[in-house]
This record gives sequence, C-alpha cells and structure tokens, in this order.
Amino acid sequence: MDAWIDTYHAVRRLTRSGTFVFLTDSAVGTQEEDNLRHLVINIGRDVPRERIVPFLTTKHSLEYCLSYAERAHQHGFRSLVVLGGDKNVGTPRVVAHAWQLREVLRQRNRALSLGGWANPHADAGRQIDFLADPQFHGEFYLTQVVSHYDLPAVSRFLDAGARRGLAIPGMFGVFYYRSANRKTLDALKNFLPVPIEGLVEEFGRGATADEICARTVRALLDAGARHFYISNLPVGRAHRTLALILETAGVSIS
Repeated sequence: MDAWIDTYHAVRRLTRSGTFVFLTDSAVGTQEEDNLRHLVINIGRDVPRERIVPFLTTKHSLEYCLSYAERAHQHGFRSLVVLGGDKNVGTPRVVAHAWQLREVLRQRNRALSLGGWANPHADAGRQIDFLADPQFHGEFYLTQVVSHYDLPAVSRFLDAGARRGLAIPGMFGVFYYRSANRKTLDALKNFLPVPIEGLVEEFGRGATADEICARTVRALLDAGARHFYISNLPVGRAHRTLALILETAGVSIS
C-alpha cells in the first residue's frame, strides 16, 4: 500500500509537469494487480489522464481484457500498451500473441491508441517486419531495455526501420541502475539484458546512477533515437531524478 501511495504522488507530479507515465502492475510471476482500478480510485480528477498509459497483458480472461480497455476509455485514458506477458510463469495467455488481443480491442474501440513491443537485441529485420505488419494493430511501440553498451544493436534496429520506412513512433527502454551490486544485477539479468561488467566498471570509477543513466539517454539520441522511457526511477524522488538525468544528458524539456 505504501508503494502505491508513493507511486500516485509521483504520477501526479510527473504528469502535471508534462511528462508521460507508463504504469505496469509490478507483478512478476504472480497474479497481476488491477492497476487501472488503483489508478482511478487514487489519482483524483485533477491529474491529466491523457498522460498516463497503463499496461495490459494477455494473461487474463478475454472478458477481463475487454472490460479493462472499456474502463480505461470511460475514465479518460487515451492509450494502452498491450503486451503478451511471461509465458513461463503465472496465468496462461488468453491468446498466443499480443497483436491478437490488440486486434480484438481495436475492433471494439478505435478511440484508444494501442502500443506494442519490440526487441532491438533480436534480429533487427525480423523485428521491423513485426512492427510494419498491418497485423501489429498499434500506433506506437516500446522496446526492450538498451544501454550505451548496446549501440550497435540500436543502430541496426534504427537502420532497418529507416530502410523499411517504418512510420509508427517507438520509445527505447532505458533502465535506471541504482548500484553495481552483483546480486541485484544478476537477478535483473533474468528479466532484461544487463551490461554487468560495464556497470561495475563505471560505478567503480565513481560514476553516479544519474550519470550512467544520462550517458545512455545521450548515446541513444546521438544514435538517432527520438524517444525513450526510463524504468526504475526511485519513486519517492522520481521527478527530481528525471530532471537531473535530462540536465546531465543535455536534453531540453521545454
């Protein structure tokens, strides 16, 4: 409950300052929480809901997924990110692939914009094939987490998209690594690509978490990426931390 309360304070501060917030349910291998219900109850009417984008996975009944999208629309949310969810743990997927759920949601409601997922660490051409396919049924996409150690993969992905004339916007994932604790980094590697040796070296040289995150943001922008999202910001000081990262990376938020 304390974590949710801190989250709502962060959401209010970020959205009121013009930042978009993508909100997952924070569940890993367990029953997913109804993050939409929590949001509606707690954020209040004065928060710009068009700047909040909840996540929905296929690991629910179809009835629940349809109801979730309808509730999101009714309560003023304009977008959803629709993902498949972990195949190996928890509730089975209601459909095999996230695009199938996006297709059903699109048939029911064309007012919501829908987002999907891409992985720059995988074969770039194949990933762009997925995004360019009319069956993607999405207006934007987020990517798996990348860092300044992954620029060759990022460049391959961007080049493949440019060759295909990919029009839909994408946001590259950036992770806020808080320390070089090997136990923590090893655990994270079960869920996302983690440049452990590089992080250990940078932290060992005295770099701060803010500086390392800013290096990734700057490197992505220099490589040609236009949009990014940052995961794992400290909730209690998310707004201040984000501002410092952007300042360090030389990114204007005006």
